[in-house]
Formats: sequence, C-alpha cells, structure tokens
Amino acid sequence: MKQYIFDDELIQGLIKSRPNRFIMLVEIDGKIEKCHCPSTGRIGNIEFKDIPCLLSKSNSTARKTKYTVEAISPSSKMWVGINQTKANSYIEFFLRNNLLTKIINAKEIKREVKLNNSKIDFLINNNCFLEIKTPLIHLPFGNKKKDNKFNSFERLGRHFQEISLQIKQGQRAIVLLCYLFDADKFKVPEKPNAEIVNIVKQATSRGLENWQINLKVDKKGISLIDYFKLDLF
Repeated sequence: MKQYIFDDELIQGLIKSRPNRFIMLVEIDGKIEKCHCPSTGRIGNIEFKDIPCLLSKSNSTARKTKYTVEAISPSSKMWVGINQTKANSYIEFFLRNNLLTKIINAKEIKREVKLNNSKIDFLINNNCFLEIKTPLIHLPFGNKKKDNKFNSFERLGRHFQEISLQIKQGQRAIVLLCYLFDADKFKVPEKPNAEIVNIVKQATSRGLENWQINLKVDKKGISLIDYFKLDLF
C-alpha cells in the first residue's frame, strides 16, 4: 500500500498547555517550545495538559515557531491528525495514485477551482467537484457534549446546499469527510434540526454525494485506512 511520506520523520513531544488558538506549549527533549497549532478552532473537548503529540520541524527563518503540532494522542490508542490544512494534499496524493477508484478514477486533477460564486477544493476530470471537510469537533475521547454532532451536522448541511445548487447536468459533486484517524462512520444526530434535514435531503436528490475517508497518521507519513459512501437518510 502506498503511503504519503513526510519530508522528515515527525518527532514526539508532550503538550503542556494551549494558551491560545494558535499556540501550544510542548515539551520536547525536556525543553518547553512554543509550537504552532494548525487548527485554530475547537479540538474535541480536550484539556491540553500532558497530551502526547507528533510534530514537524520547519527550517524556515521566517517562521515564528520551529514546530507544528501534526497529531495528538489523548487516549494513547491512536494518533489523531489535527493539521486540517494538509488534508487536501493527502487526498490529492491518494487520488493521483489511483487509491480512491471507488469514488473516481482520477485522470486530471485541478486544485482550488471556482464554481460560480464558490471555490471548491478539486475539479477532477473536468466534471467532478470534490470538497474536503476535516471535522475535529467530535473526537473519540474527552467529554462529549450533546451538541457536538448537531453543530457539525448543521454546518455540513449548509455547505451541502451551497454546492448542490450550483452543479449542472452531467457534473458530479462530492463532499468528502476526511478524518485523520480511524473514525466511526458519520451518523446524523438522533434529533437533527428539521430544516437542515430537509436541506441535506434536497442536496442529495440533486445529486450531491457524501463520502467518508479515514487516514492513519504516524511518524513517517499518512496511509489509507478505509473510505466509503455515506447514506445519510
């Protein structure tokens, strides 16, 4: 199986705190380093205190921080990737290496293309729009609040509507939920907002496809665990 290989092997550290959205204080070889947090939003409901992590090192003199936190392991059972900005590069790698043929046999790939008033992550074979979403609100550890799935599903539903209203006959549109860990199959919350349910149903009836992909992060790179189509209703 082909793996996306990092330029340099990741190093392990221990997150001591997250003083703000952009910074994590990480102990590396006994020294506390100010490290970049690539996900500025909420990361589950984790208290960032003595959390193992994997980091990449930058050699750029323009950077304010030497390291970026790439993955965390609050449960010690798995690494959970948190660098959402890298997800598109990982997906492009698997597309170009024909490892996602159940979704599409990608012969031509364009990044960040316009679809009317929106910008979509990929245009494949000139007729398939692919948008990547990397949720980090609902994670398989920590205190799970009841509104986590609801909130993420509501935001997802709004995006479904935006894309599905713009696709034309003969085109495909796909929203791919990309998890940088072995996530459970995405499920609609038990009591979803009726308006959002209607939006998602309409988007699906217009041809919008929903898929999920789970990727594994380790020190060397990114590998494919599984991917499958989602039938939300």
